[in-house]
Amino acid sequence: MKLSSLYKKDQNKQPIISIEIFPPKDPDFDLKKTNLFKELDKLNENFKPSLISITYGAGGSTSKNSNALTKEIKENLGYDIVMPHFTCVCSSKDFIENHLMEIREYKIENILALRGDEPKDIDVCYKDFKYASELVEFIKNKTDFEIAVAGYPEGHILSESLNEDIKHLKTKVNNGASAIFTQFFFENEKFYNYLELLDKNKINLPVCAGILPVISYDGLLRMINLSGIKLSNKAKCHFEKWQNSKEDTIKAGIEWASQQVEDLAKNHVDGIHFYTLNKAHSTVEILKNIR
Repeated sequence: MKLSSLYKKDQNKQPIISIEIFPPKDPDFDLKKTNLFKELDKLNENFKPSLISITYGAGGSTSKNSNALTKEIKENLGYDIVMPHFTCVCSSKDFIENHLMEIREYKIENILALRGDEPKDIDVCYKDFKYASELVEFIKNKTDFEIAVAGYPEGHILSESLNEDIKHLKTKVNNGASAIFTQFFFENEKFYNYLELLDKNKINLPVCAGILPVISYDGLLRMINLSGIKLSNKAKCHFEKWQNSKEDTIKAGIEWASQQVEDLAKNHVDGIHFYTLNKAHSTVEILKNIR
């Protein structure tokens, strides 16, 4: 099933639930023997996601593992919609085209096209692509894949402003994007304001709200530092209170995200996309809380 069918507009339906996972580091992994398999099994027992997206390392550094995981999940776990990520920094057109041919063999129909982070161990690396919009255009011209792109409710960390970032998003949309998956956020008002800006800019694609269930206070600080996301005083106090207890931090993350997801569902958002960090517990508990 393609993204346009999955996110077909229906004001009365519940948001589509999707998750993001990353591949094991071992290139010779046996999925059924990994912790990831156990976590996916926990999700399936309770709430089988409609879509799984699979990350892809900077410069294609985990492309083999990502491809292997895509194949395993698609063929052996019964998921109809598996969406691998593609990044274009440090990638040539030939590399991307070969990659597209490989995943087509797995009957993949959807791709999340991203610029990607530059590898830390080399200087700035551009080959045939500099921006995600160029990758979207290339994939659209070469294939019949449907293409998802990233959206940033608080603006991309490298953009001068949110309005400037939305201009870049508009280019991705014009080049062939079919859906938008947002970076995580902690205040729903920022997401709703973002939707209003998209509407003003005549961007009318399905938008999936990115939710990060916090499982570590230090991890939260690292991720907001990398993303440029700002925590409100309310959110900061909520998580700071339990920073010295891993168990309580996980509970606080579930509580916060449950409130977010319940509100998003009431407002009939198109989709809710969980950044699981390969852990099922928090996502399962959040979904239990709202159903």
